[in-house]
Amino acid sequence: MDIDSALNITLTMLQGAKITILVFLIVFSASIPLGFFVTLLGKSRFKPITWLVNIYITIMRGTPLILQLFFVYFALAYIPVIGPYIKLERMQAALLAFILNYAAYFAEIFRGGLMAIDKGQYEAAKVLGFNKIQTFIHIIIPQMIRVSLPALSNEAITLVKDTSLLYVISIAEISYVAKTAVSREASVFPLVIAGALYLLIILILTIILRFIEKKFSYASKSL
Repeated sequence: MDIDSALNITLTMLQGAKITILVFLIVFSASIPLGFFVTLLGKSRFKPITWLVNIYITIMRGTPLILQLFFVYFALAYIPVIGPYIKLERMQAALLAFILNYAAYFAEIFRGGLMAIDKGQYEAAKVLGFNKIQTFIHIIIPQMIRVSLPALSNEAITLVKDTSLLYVISIAEISYVAKTAVSREASVFPLVIAGALYLLIILILTIILRFIEKKFSYASKSL
């Protein structure tokens, strides 16, 4: 492979990296609040709501993400009555499938974070005159986030790697571009570039997440 071909492949791969990063940012930003909302619904005293939450989480965590991606993109249109009105483009289907999947995982992480908070925190807040809303916002949520951060960081890194599944519905992210270039050039060089890009993205993300974890840890110690 000559230098010009290698340069062209690298530039094309960088375009794929933009798609990978964009999908990561959208999914992570949307699934975090959705997951937290699902956690709150799961604590509802209205049993049908908690049952629906448990069913949703079980399905999302119990089936492969690639299968969910196929279902949203290919199968939604065949649902009786509402199917003909559902028209999702590739990117829309991908974002919907990823957000629903990761929101379920984040919901479980937040649930674990809430369970890790000592009951004495609620009693202490009551003694200090906090009402339930103030206790939840100012005391419970910050501690829940601090406890949940390591698990959230791991899921964020997994999300970057899971974006490679987008190639199955022909979205031109890193893996799709690499696969196309390998077939065209009959060379493994595109795979090397793809691996390097994933490593670079994950390295930068890891640095950012560790910085955030340290900030939360320092803030909690200063309280």
